[in-house]
Amino acid sequence: MDQRKKNYITPDGFQKLKKEYQDLFYKERPKLVETIAWAAGNGDRSENADYIYGKRRLREIDKRLHFLAQKLENAQVVDPSTIRSDVVFFGALVTFENQQGETLTYQIVGEDEWNILEKKISWASPLAKALLGKKVDDVVTLQKPGGLQETLVITKIS
Repeated sequence: MDQRKKNYITPDGFQKLKKEYQDLFYKERPKLVETIAWAAGNGDRSENADYIYGKRRLREIDKRLHFLAQKLENAQVVDPSTIRSDVVFFGALVTFENQQGETLTYQIVGEDEWNILEKKISWASPLAKALLGKKVDDVVTLQKPGGLQETLVITKIS
């Protein structure tokens, strides 16, 4: 039985991972292999910076390709535009008000897509876990580091 964890991801996030994989596999890696072959033909490899750096970078690329392949293979693409719900769900844009009266909006996305500058949080984050399954006007208690708690009120789900 396959015990791998599903990788919940939006269609946009899936396409970004796929593009990164394709760019590394079809563009960057072949160029690097060519450079390494050229550098290997230049004699002593022990002091050949192009060869040494190239081999190191090739290992990094191969490691990243393996990681991306696993993420793509385990991807469970969830298109938020097809979901109609009155509760917070994966992919939703959630607007809430914090104790200081600030109104904040975040989208709940996959673990490989989060970007705090774009207001995207992972579904596995403490904030998303506190919000998931809640409705507009629900009061949510967020556990913060150091045992502190913050109260949030959900004002909009889209």
